[in-house]
Amino acid sequence: MPRRTASMLASLLLLIAVLCAAVLIEVPYAAMSPGPTYNTLGKVDGEQVLSFPGKEDAGNKATGNLNMTTVRVTGSEYRMNLFEAVYGWLAHDSAVVPRSTLYPEDKSARQVEEENAEEFSRSQESAKVAALRELKKKVTTRIVVQSVVKGGAAQGKLHAGDVIKAVDGKPVDNPQEVGDLVTKHEVGERVDFTIVPAQKAAAAEKAKKDPLTLEGKQISVPTKKSPDDGRPVIGIASGTAHTLPFRIDITLADVGGPSAGLMFALGIVDKLTPEDLTGGTFVAGTGTIEADGEVGAIGGIRMKTVAAREKGAEFFLTPKDNCATAAADKPAGLTLVEVDTMHDATSALKKIRNGETGDLARCSTG
Repeated sequence: MPRRTASMLASLLLLIAVLCAAVLIEVPYAAMSPGPTYNTLGKVDGEQVLSFPGKEDAGNKATGNLNMTTVRVTGSEYRMNLFEAVYGWLAHDSAVVPRSTLYPEDKSARQVEEENAEEFSRSQESAKVAALRELKKKVTTRIVVQSVVKGGAAQGKLHAGDVIKAVDGKPVDNPQEVGDLVTKHEVGERVDFTIVPAQKAAAAEKAKKDPLTLEGKQISVPTKKSPDDGRPVIGIASGTAHTLPFRIDITLADVGGPSAGLMFALGIVDKLTPEDLTGGTFVAGTGTIEADGEVGAIGGIRMKTVAAREKGAEFFLTPKDNCATAAADKPAGLTLVEVDTMHDATSALKKIRNGETGDLARCSTG
């Protein structure tokens, strides 16, 4: 066999061996790619994403698009090989990240799914509150027992949904105050709670009454030493709950995480505002939302801008802390608008509607 032919054959066999190895070798990475987008002003699978039962005058005039965006990720059972990882690193419309970023080793796939579902649910509630406050609607807030630790001192004494009116006789306005008042005690000392039991609070809500107006019940709970840092604890997580002036339903399945909060809130504002907020323009975006209207950063921003532009978006509302990353690899034809609060976002939409796009705060790499 001629030497040149032998060399080419050897090279070909080596290449085949390398490719086979690349396919067989598993690597600890996962892939992210652009996911579906959903217009919060429209319908998904025949159902309105946003609806207002009993408020028939809401949502009839909203046009245009306010699309929330998602990221598609490889499943928890999927094991990426080296060939796929290299392809993902080179491709423009995908990203390769350490598998532990999406599926932490100390959590099961089920736990990750449950956490994503909980975050999605909390983001919906925050979106409702942020939207109503932007519209100057009255929303009352109360501090509640969010969860009770199994085997903790509070088990059997306090329950999820209990309204916390006071701790040691001091009214509380935020969850942090509850923790601070508990940790002022020595381990073994008792903490006195003034609560409205969950069932009574739920009944008051149903009757359109503020649970905080009900007479409180006194519950005393001893503190225990935290196994983590030795602090005095009682084994509860506290949070906030809100009473809305009317019902708002958000219907969207198979989505998790908190990043749709901003777009849900804007959709609610648009549907409850007499004039069309978008002016018929296709706007997409992302960002977490707090009840006070603060917009937070999210993951997978590049995948979301790609998804939005492929769907037809002209403008993309981008959390301030994501702006530099998004601007570094911006899809052609998409304007990235920087937002830090709910009010920033509504103001940007009004400028887009009025054709004042030159005044928009645009994302930059600097």
